[in-house]
Amino acid sequence: MDITIHQSFLPHEDPDASLAFYRDILGFEVRSDVGYDGMRWITVGPVNQPGTAIVLEPPAPPGCGITDEERRTIAEMMAKGTYAGVNLATTDLDGLFERLRAGDAEVVQEPAQQPYGVRDCAFRDPAGNLIRIQELR
Repeated sequence: MDITIHQSFLPHEDPDASLAFYRDILGFEVRSDVGYDGMRWITVGPVNQPGTAIVLEPPAPPGCGITDEERRTIAEMMAKGTYAGVNLATTDLDGLFERLRAGDAEVVQEPAQQPYGVRDCAFRDPAGNLIRIQELR
């Protein structure tokens, strides 16, 4: 059986800020940008990996079965950066770190060797999602 990770979902509250981060700073291509009832779902991904994508979605859209209290909890967790995240990887961690920093991305951790065996860094995207980036050897 051949299984791959096709899409991962991250919430966003500001589609234009999310596009600026994922397209303009990270260099991902926009695969689709779909609007419905005042909301937008934006699919982005690495240029050389057409089968892998991140879908930037509205958090807890109406009609998804989430209560107002749960919606408030999600908003609080997003504000703290504890609701969602993704791990990325690159062969040029220092170069990508400088590119993100120059793009005014919020730095959480500068590149460092971790005790669990990887060298990585961390940022938050405009919605507060934690983006960890590991260095490929």
